[in-house]
Amino acid sequence: MTTYFIDGQFLSKEDVNISIDDRGYYFGDGVYEVIKVYNGSLFTAAEHIARLFQSAQKIKMTIPYSEQQLIDVAKELVKANEISTGHIYLQVTRGAAPRVHQFPDFSVPVVVTGYGLVNPRPTTNLEKGVAVKLVEDVRWLRCDIKSLNLLGNVLAKQEAYEEGCAEAIFVRDGIITEGSSSNLFGMKDGIVYTHPATNLILNGITRQVVLQLCEENGIPVVEKPFTPQEAFEMDELIITSTTAEVTPVIQLDDKEIGTGIPGPITKKLQAAFALRIPAFVTGN
Repeated sequence: MTTYFIDGQFLSKEDVNISIDDRGYYFGDGVYEVIKVYNGSLFTAAEHIARLFQSAQKIKMTIPYSEQQLIDVAKELVKANEISTGHIYLQVTRGAAPRVHQFPDFSVPVVVTGYGLVNPRPTTNLEKGVAVKLVEDVRWLRCDIKSLNLLGNVLAKQEAYEEGCAEAIFVRDGIITEGSSSNLFGMKDGIVYTHPATNLILNGITRQVVLQLCEENGIPVVEKPFTPQEAFEMDELIITSTTAEVTPVIQLDDKEIGTGIPGPITKKLQAAFALRIPAFVTGN
């Protein structure tokens, strides 16, 4: 039986009740995080929870727990749901109140929920790579906030899915920003390129890990935007996210990237990433 968390209690799904007046339902007025679990251990949990609090602060919402308390909640969800490999989802909304656009009175409690799911690593994608599709970026200008307002991402992902692609890559004003649920990196002549962490992208936790791995392994990085044409000419492309890890991109639209197979920098980063995760360290 799956165990859920809601406002201080761990409950079965049948016992979870969320009001129809919840502002997450009405307005997408909330924030969330997804934390990966490897071998029963949370991966980069502190970084994810810190970003959850940062996102909440940016939308003027106060989370009624400490960062450590929410990490403890995530750990309990791992244990209660017997997750070896999977993820924890945490969400915070501004609470239940009559539907008006302005914030409710501060006496209205925010709603904190969470659950855990078992899901395997995407080994086939990691080994063989994926195809992705360019899509116009029509989202709002605060993509740095990990909010519940994901309709633009959903429509882009669906467009990519309908054309047999694993991900949509956003283009805004002739510049590639990020994926619908990932960050994009390109490699050219031994240098790694990626869009800087501005309001136009979400500064992914896995993105940050990859930047650290590049520094540790002497791989030069340039954080600057690049165009679709420059992307087509890259030797390698990768997408990164909590669930995608470091996934090679072997096709962009209808064009093969590089040699059409995962390249040497990609493989080096994948190996370095594997050394970071508890599943690799423990030999499982």
